[in-house]
Amino acid sequence: MNIYPYLVLLLGFVIALYLILRKPKIKAISLTVEEKRMLRDEVSFYAELDNEKKIVFEDKISQFLGMVKIEGVGVEVTHLDRLLVGASAIIPVFGFDNWHYKNLGTVVLYPDTFNKDFQFAEGERNIMGMVGDGYMNGQMILSQSALRHGFSKSAGKENTGIHEFVHLLDKSDGATDGIPQNFLKHEYAIPWVKMMHNEIKKIADNQSDINPYATTNEAEFFAVVSEYFFENPTRMKDHHPELYDKLTMIFAQDPAKEL
Repeated sequence: MNIYPYLVLLLGFVIALYLILRKPKIKAISLTVEEKRMLRDEVSFYAELDNEKKIVFEDKISQFLGMVKIEGVGVEVTHLDRLLVGASAIIPVFGFDNWHYKNLGTVVLYPDTFNKDFQFAEGERNIMGMVGDGYMNGQMILSQSALRHGFSKSAGKENTGIHEFVHLLDKSDGATDGIPQNFLKHEYAIPWVKMMHNEIKKIADNQSDINPYATTNEAEFFAVVSEYFFENPTRMKDHHPELYDKLTMIFAQDPAKEL
């Protein structure tokens, strides 16, 4: 009996299991005094934390920046850009202990919007961010201008960086479908889906202040309302109390309470 094919399969299984279970290498990069100042000035989520939680946020963002490469295509990546990417990643997972983005290796910044062919210099361009799939798996592309605008005073309820990292959280269970199974207990999944569909109908009927882009599909709904949740939590709590409560459960955070 030729056992060679079975040995090859066993070896492949062992390698796959190792890749799944291995702990990510963490090379924490301590933030400088100047970088902490930039966070305080540019990231309101961080600025509103108490001193103890600020230290936790700094530690989490340091670990993220030590694990994920941030590169620019046609643009120079500044210290502020790196911090804003890191903040976009950490804000949605701040309520979780020891969360690492195992499905992300590189964040690529483009100068501005781009198209589905990843071109940013010509033609029709309306994409501000994208989580890679297929041969682009493990990568995220963000518009530098959209990233920066998301943390500006004029951004309102929108934040492109947070939007794309929420997609990544959604994708972490294997499906980008608006149902974050890694963060939502099974018994709450069906009520969450019903709530999404009810809210999408209200938006389509012009009975909601949620960005109409949320009606695209369930995954975009989850990402859009998550932007709202973190960027303007008090308003969301007032206008959408049930939705706000569901998101506090999903993200294990109550950002309106921090204000």
